Amino acid sequence: MKQYLLITSLIFALTSFGQEVEFKGSNFKDNKEGYKKAKIEMAAGTELFSIGNEAVFLVRSPELNFKKALIHFEKAYNFNPKSADVNFKIGVCHFYSSNKTKCISYFKEAYKLNPETDPFMDYYMGVTQQLEGNYKTAIKSYVRFETNYRKADNFNKFVKKRKKECQFAIKKEANPERVWVDNLSIVNTEYNDFAPSITMDGEELAFTSNRPNGHKVNEIGEYDNDIYVTSFENGVWKKPTSAKGAINSDKDDLSNNYSYNGIKMLISRMNDAGNFDIYETFLKGDTWGKPVNFSKNINLKSNEIYASYNHLDDKIYFAKQTSGSKNGYDIYYSGVINRPARKYGTPKRITSASSGFNDGPVYLHPDGVTMYFSSEGFNSMGGFDIFMIKKTGAEWGKPINLGYPINTPYDDFFFASSANGKYAYITSNRKDTKGGQDIYRVTFWGQKKEPATSIEDYLLASIAKPINDPILANEIKVTKSINLTVFKGKTIDALTKKAIESTIDITDNRTGRIVQTFTTNSATGKFLISLKSGGNYGIAVKTDGYLFHSENFDIPNGSEYNLVNKTIELKNIKVGSKIALRNIFFDTGKSEIKSESNTELERLVKLLNDVPSLKIELSGHTDNTGSASGNKKLSQARAIAVVSYLSSQGISKSRLTAIGYGDVNPIATNSTNEGRQQNRRTEFEIKEN
Repeated sequence: MKQYLLITSLIFALTSFGQEVEFKGSNFKDNKEGYKKAKIEMAAGTELFSIGNEAVFLVRSPELNFKKALIHFEKAYNFNPKSADVNFKIGVCHFYSSNKTKCISYFKEAYKLNPETDPFMDYYMGVTQQLEGNYKTAIKSYVRFETNYRKADNFNKFVKKRKKECQFAIKKEANPERVWVDNLSIVNTEYNDFAPSITMDGEELAFTSNRPNGHKVNEIGEYDNDIYVTSFENGVWKKPTSAKGAINSDKDDLSNNYSYNGIKMLISRMNDAGNFDIYETFLKGDTWGKPVNFSKNINLKSNEIYASYNHLDDKIYFAKQTSGSKNGYDIYYSGVINRPARKYGTPKRITSASSGFNDGPVYLHPDGVTMYFSSEGFNSMGGFDIFMIKKTGAEWGKPINLGYPINTPYDDFFFASSANGKYAYITSNRKDTKGGQDIYRVTFWGQKKEPATSIEDYLLASIAKPINDPILANEIKVTKSINLTVFKGKTIDALTKKAIESTIDITDNRTGRIVQTFTTNSATGKFLISLKSGGNYGIAVKTDGYLFHSENFDIPNGSEYNLVNKTIELKNIKVGSKIALRNIFFDTGKSEIKSESNTELERLVKLLNDVPSLKIELSGHTDNTGSASGNKKLSQARAIAVVSYLSSQGISKSRLTAIGYGDVNPIATNSTNEGRQQNRRTEFEIKEN
């Protein structure tokens, strides 16, 4: 009878509303063994919990300590779910994880059971209310914490920050940005999916996930992070696959940023000392090569993570945690000193992007003047927010919060944008995730603001990483002007239509300097480049055994974003092959060759020297403006001028013929400006080889 009464009393205590059952031996006299085991679990969890807490107060990553503690606390919770203490500590563990929403129910239960269970109860109730969007109530909880717990001197900056976040969030949610933020469900799983990176045209996406990968799980049952890729085809994203090649290992591999043309990628990988270093990997066909480390000036003894190329590919920006730092991660950059030796200069901190809390990841837009980065500091709505910062001259300006609904009280970080700025991809652990962190697509459809940017689990969740749709709905209007032309396409054999790996030189025609050289993809022939406004560019495509191909882009200052997509068909060097010389320039109505033409002509000289058996016909062509006789005379004079130049460079006149065809051989309509421009051209045709 006595035992029955004890059991009845215990059941009543466990089910009574709002009544706490403390971890005391007197409450569990009928199950002393279970109580003993639960106390051991609480002690083990609390030790790890304390280590994690200390790291948080120092703005450092708690690493796996909260996750390890959670395993112990959950065992204690299964024994006694009415403990306010265990509910509170489980809530804290979840808050400093990638799945913050789980903390809410535990904090509420702890407060209901015993609002004084921990000196920080009011602070974390404020956190709960902030996550739920009850900002005014959250501010009251933070004030109550400040009033009642004056010992938290080293925690004051966190409380002040939280109150400011709530005040800022009220303003931002009252004036939301003109955007859509949608879960990219095709790539997301119940695991952490983060760190999106896209090519400029938005057709290739890389990201990171700790979904099952066949590797051995770690001590808390999680898989290591690997890098995955997907492509945008026929209006949809394909199902992601693990990146091919040597890019992934049995350690954490984190995608950072594609190069703008997608032929190389910066990644972060954990080294043998347990820190993250920055590596670079190169794409050959559809396979990624073995990642290559950077110099010691970039990778030191601390964590260096989430790097981004700049638009000139002469600097790397990244998040760096210096040894002994009390401010977590700051954003640094390092300039190239010797590219073949992979040597970079001493990193310099970007002071205007340093908040005193965790800053990073970082993304540099190809326009050369816009940086997107994530931060826990500045005027955040809570957790990580995404900020934009503009460069004027050599200085970066003040960070601008991208606003709601891009940013929320949760962690919103990472950023990847298409060159046109109409879409961006971010990471968030907001309420509607499939689990943990998910990747979201942001569509900018108004004037107010443009793209937003963008693990250690706290770098993920509390510090805690592509793709863009190239098709834009007609009703979307983006008013921001981006002074950039994206030239994309592929190189193929003109007869077989098979992909050809080619070398592309981009020349500034005004200076004759080659500003960029790269190869097209060996498997697909694809290429992707960006050209800033205010330049006249010559683009030469060369492949052994084929005639070279040239394009010309004259992009005036102030030109807005433009996308040019072209398939370049390369011709074998055989009799009858023709090629237009797009970078030979004449003044209107004249036959004197302009100096901007030198680079193109030098390439033709090289071809004739490289293939001494070639005999060619140089032909001049005009549009139908003016008289036929005048056009024929002008085209003949221009053809002769090109032959004279080649002859002056040592090419035998016996190999050269000059003919002016005037307007009789158009290749496009003469009824439009664009067509007439194509018809005004200099060509050569192979007559003998």
